[in-house]
Amino acid sequence: MKKKIELVHAGSLSTQNTVISIMIIALLFFIFGFTTWINAILIPYFKISCELNNVQSLLVAFAFYIAYFVMAIPSAHLLEKVGFKKGIMIGFWIMALGALIFVPAALTRTYGIFLLGLFSIGTGLAILQPAANTYITMIGSKERAAQRMSIMGVCNKTAGIIAPLLLAAAILRPTDTELFKQLPLMDEVTRNAALDELIRRVIVPYACMAVVLFGLGLMIRYSILPEIDTNNENPALADANSVKTSIIQFPHLILGAIAIFLHVGSQVTGINTIIGYARSLDLPLLEAKVFPSYILGITMSGFLLGIVLIPKFINHLNVLRVCTTSAIVLTLLFFIVRGQVTFLGHTAALSIWFLVILGLSNSLMWSAIWPLALNGLGRFTKMGGSILIMGLCGSAIVPLIYGYFADRYNPHAAYWVLLPCYIYLFYYAYYGYRVKNWSLRKVV
Repeated sequence: MKKKIELVHAGSLSTQNTVISIMIIALLFFIFGFTTWINAILIPYFKISCELNNVQSLLVAFAFYIAYFVMAIPSAHLLEKVGFKKGIMIGFWIMALGALIFVPAALTRTYGIFLLGLFSIGTGLAILQPAANTYITMIGSKERAAQRMSIMGVCNKTAGIIAPLLLAAAILRPTDTELFKQLPLMDEVTRNAALDELIRRVIVPYACMAVVLFGLGLMIRYSILPEIDTNNENPALADANSVKTSIIQFPHLILGAIAIFLHVGSQVTGINTIIGYARSLDLPLLEAKVFPSYILGITMSGFLLGIVLIPKFINHLNVLRVCTTSAIVLTLLFFIVRGQVTFLGHTAALSIWFLVILGLSNSLMWSAIWPLALNGLGRFTKMGGSILIMGLCGSAIVPLIYGYFADRYNPHAAYWVLLPCYIYLFYYAYYGYRVKNWSLRKVV
């Protein structure tokens, strides 16, 4: 006989169970960060070892994040059918399979197989992300949702700081700088042998990752993490939503999904391209590799500020307004300010440090958009969470647009793609979140 899933309303959890649940979800966010931001080192690594141009190398981000768009709705139906805990286990196992696919990809140095592995990892995350983000939004008061998201962001970005450095340590050697200079001068047979040796360095790290992900799936499945009842609505909300038959009837959610699309697209573009931009400024790869960690470090400091300031000193709406306004200013400064500076042992153009500081503006956008977009969805919350997760495909699209302009013009000019992203986010912070009707005459 099939066991019925026992649903729990978020507000009925004891303090102890709430804290333990938040800790479990924090672990999920750490894994999200580790498996996501590790791509920052994979992009330049594959560009060299698989002999790719900018657009081709950025297919790493495309294959990884397009899975969120393709699999978000199927993931929502899966979570509805099997519940959050079994769904999370399945998500981890799909990620483990994706990590294992790196083994035959490395043995044959076939870029397409690597992209399949990345798509599989993204598919697993497309199941995990809506579950984890919906959990953390609903467990506790709505006013503190952005604060809880900030705590999750610290876990995510801590992993993001560690992941590229760990992978770089595992796959790069001190002698590689000289190797990279010699590759164009080698004959075809010698170059292919060198590239085969280079690409096969990913086998051990990703095989270990597969084992860990499989074990985490089992651990979460048998943890005390509750099944949250997302269909429970208060009478007023149930009455307001009684005439709603489709998720499309919540404009503030759809506009929020577009905001997520542009937010993550602009954020990932900065993180995943900064190594390439640093190399265009004549910094060697072994020096440039630390710049994604600088961005993630300053992003994490933004999350820490959010934990302290939200909601006691500032609410999540005003946080979004501050972040979007400062992002526009910093993007303009990136193009306007000239000159070089020596900082943290690097002598480079000032522009690269404006790119790093943008991490602070990006830090709390996600935390603020989620509660604004999910507000008032009631029984549509699970589907709403999956719609927002679909927005993560912005991380697949926006970097490719950047790569196109980087190849056509130069890596510096290509960063103009960030400005329209931040202008729309500015719009959502001041107007879009209030749109409750698709009529142009009505906002609320």
